Amino acid sequence: MTPKALDSRDNKRKALALVAIVALLTGSAALAADEPDLIFRRSTVFKWLTPNDKLATYGIDDPEVEGVACHFTVPEKGGVKGWLGVAEQVSDISLACRQIGPIHFKGKMEQADDMFRQRRSLFFKKMQIVRGCDAKRNVLVYMVYTDRLIEGSPKNSTSSVPIMPWGASDSTVQKCGDFIQ
Repeated sequence: MTPKALDSRDNKRKALALVAIVALLTGSAALAADEPDLIFRRSTVFKWLTPNDKLATYGIDDPEVEGVACHFTVPEKGGVKGWLGVAEQVSDISLACRQIGPIHFKGKMEQADDMFRQRRSLFFKKMQIVRGCDAKRNVLVYMVYTDRLIEGSPKNSTSSVPIMPWGASDSTVQKCGDFIQ
């Protein structure tokens, strides 16, 4: 092989490695069509020369259930590690889900299906919001928790959304049990 061909092959390998590193460092992988919307952040620990530790509140629509939105608050580490994106975030996450319009299911779902997933550390920790159905009460149940490859966290938060009529024109209430596989 010529030196020019070897140099081209090395450049392709370097570019591929750079793309892989950027993919690892970009923080989150959402299952929803959109990333969650940042509602606000609030500093909790002041740092002199680096970003502060913060609490951040986000909103996200359920991608499979029209008319339901969830808000969650997550701690975000500051400091040098947080600034570089390599800090392992803690598992203290709160969750609140509400009906925001008429509820319509887009298709069949599994119990405890992931509604949203986001990385919370550089490699092994992720936050998940899962959805289930309490068919007896016709209530959607959402739970947020974090897990790691080796050891998860028992910290979690749960929110429920009773399926109710929405306005005078919404006379039919769907049953979540009809959409669980």
